[in-house]
Amino acid sequence: MDIKYNLKPASERRTEQFTPEGNVGFGKLRTDHMFLMDYRDGQWCDPRIVPYGPFEMAPGAMTLHYGQSIFEGAKAFMHEDGEIYTFRLNKNAERMNRSADIVCIPNIDEQTQLKAINSLIDVDRKWFPMQEGACLYIRPFIFATEDRLSVSPSQQYTFCVILSPSGAYYAAGVNDGIRLLITTKFHRAVSGGTGASKASGNYAASLRAGKAAAEYGAAQVLYLDANNKQIEEVGAMNHFHILKDGTVIIPKFTDTILKSITSQSILELGELLGCEVRQETVMLDQFIADIESGEIVEAGGFGTAAVVSPVTSYIFEDHRVLTVGDGKVGPNIKKIYKVFTDIQKGNLQGPDGWVKRVEKVAP
Repeated sequence: MDIKYNLKPASERRTEQFTPEGNVGFGKLRTDHMFLMDYRDGQWCDPRIVPYGPFEMAPGAMTLHYGQSIFEGAKAFMHEDGEIYTFRLNKNAERMNRSADIVCIPNIDEQTQLKAINSLIDVDRKWFPMQEGACLYIRPFIFATEDRLSVSPSQQYTFCVILSPSGAYYAAGVNDGIRLLITTKFHRAVSGGTGASKASGNYAASLRAGKAAAEYGAAQVLYLDANNKQIEEVGAMNHFHILKDGTVIIPKFTDTILKSITSQSILELGELLGCEVRQETVMLDQFIADIESGEIVEAGGFGTAAVVSPVTSYIFEDHRVLTVGDGKVGPNIKKIYKVFTDIQKGNLQGPDGWVKRVEKVAP
């Protein structure tokens, strides 16, 4: 893939390393450029890096009417050598294509995705925020652009990658837990649907449940299966819990659960974490009983943005509160967070190939 570089004039680009005053927040800022590539006539074409800015799109573009759109989320980190490294970006590329299959979007070769992202990071590497815990948040996405109002897969698409210089999600570390609403009213997905994809519509559908959770003083909803028997996942994270012997339990992946790359990574890090990590079908009644008996001592969610979100209590629709352990963030969660982020930042050697340096190739 030969990328065309249509960059901002040097006088309009960042030339000094970004050194913000205070935490820059998460996902708020943008870098100077974005990557674009189009699908037409049955193939992906015209890969280019251009100044960040608005799209020109027809009012009849199918993504606006039928929601044919998917996205990914990943991070890049600066290590002590001053170089920028991505974290398991190949897993995001794999998942992008799985999502594409589910919503009938043409696949993009994984190496093409990786080259697009790395080339954009290289162009805008001066935008990496120089502060503790910072990252470049990577947002690749694909949306349907054909101007047609019949309900069928689009014949035209745009693939775009943008970058967001972001501070630490938890500026002070994982010291505070959140509350989740256990609801039988809202369901994220059903078997045979789009639950295993990172489809934009899944997140739009979660907003109403999120508003309901807020009314209960909860951060998000803990989704159950359609029969209200099994725990599936949290609004924007995979759920997990930890037994008193230190075992980490993650619900089995199904076609109603998005396979978190963080969860997949934790499953591979058991030896480094010094504990067993396994997947099970988690029944709600047993989960509640195990918290009440003290068998379950910690719980939370795994996801790209926060890595680990500790859950210290659950609230039911009758306002009954279920407290996990002593109601504080436990030592196992703090260890998982530290090991995982140390690997990302290059402070701890992780499995081969998990972190890869962004090569300097831009003109």
